Amino acid sequence: MSSVVKAASDVKWIVLACEAGMGSSLMVTNALKKMVKKAKLDIKVSHSPVHDIPDSADVVVTHQGLATRVKQVAPHAAVVPFRTFLKDPALTQLVKNLASGQDVEGV
Repeated sequence: MSSVVKAASDVKWIVLACEAGMGSSLMVTNALKKMVKKAKLDIKVSHSPVHDIPDSADVVVTHQGLATRVKQVAPHAAVVPFRTFLKDPALTQLVKNLASGQDVEGV
């Protein structure tokens, strides 16, 4: 499966996908919402279990252990994996790239 690249201007919805849809991933979703708001980006950020990722999601952020499964469920989206649930550099870089108009390249 090849990676998906999304132009920053085309990113309107970021979904954080997790195993069950609760717990620590909700903390990541809320942190990502704050980062997007602080960067003054007009991008929706929401949370979803892997099996229920919306087709219209442009970028899907997920723990690295779920990235392969997320790519199968959401082949249309740029998949951005992270390692740690709080203050992961992948999330910071994602928002920084979007704010500067850089493409988002999934794995």
